[in-house]
Amino acid sequence: MDTCILDHTFEEYLEIVTRFHGGEAPGVIIGGFMVDLALRNLPDGILYDAICETRSCLPDAIQILTPCTVGNGWLKIIPLGRFAMSLYNKQDYHGIRVFMDAEKLEAWQEIKAWFFKLKTKKEQAREDIIREIREAGASILGSHPVNVQPEAVIKAHKGIIRVCPQCGEAYPSDEGGLCLACRGANPYQPVNTPEQAGKSGEIAS
Repeated sequence: MDTCILDHTFEEYLEIVTRFHGGEAPGVIIGGFMVDLALRNLPDGILYDAICETRSCLPDAIQILTPCTVGNGWLKIIPLGRFAMSLYNKQDYHGIRVFMDAEKLEAWQEIKAWFFKLKTKKEQAREDIIREIREAGASILGSHPVNVQPEAVIKAHKGIIRVCPQCGEAYPSDEGGLCLACRGANPYQPVNTPEQAGKSGEIAS
C-alpha cells in the first residue's frame, strides 16, 4: 500500500509541495505527516486552529493541508525554534501537539543529517532524504495532548483605520499618530530622484 498523507498519495503531496513552496523541501514533506497525525487525533467535526512553533517550512504544510492560514488568522506562528505544531479546538482550546522526536531519528541517518545540519547542502543527497522521509512517515514523530493558553493565541484586531498624515495610506490607528513605515519600519529604499519627491512612482498598468 502506498504511503498517504491525508487524501493524497506521497507523489501527489510532493507535487503540491513543489507548486506551493517552490521545491520538495524536507521540512514541508515531514510537516505533511505531522498534520496528518494531528488530524487523526482530533475529534471529528470540530472547528480547529493551529499553532506552529517555527517559521521555517512547517507553516506551509499546515496551510496546504488545513483551512488554517496566516492570512485568515487561524494559524498562529509562535517562533520558539522547535519543529512542532498543534491543532486545537477553537471552543475549548484542547488539542494535539506533534513534534520531531530527536531520539527516533537515530534510525534515519539522512533525515538526521539534514535536520541537525550535520552535512552541508552540497553534501546532502535530496533524493535519499526524501526516500527516508517516505519510509519513516510518522514514525519519527512524537505527539501528546495540549491545553492551549487562550491569551497566547488571541487575535489582534485592527481597530479604527485612519489615513497616515505623512504617506497618505490607511493604517490601524492604534499604532500611533503615524503608520509604522513612516515611523522608521519601512523596508524599502527610495527609487525616485529628489526632483520626483512627492510623486507616487506608480507603475502604469
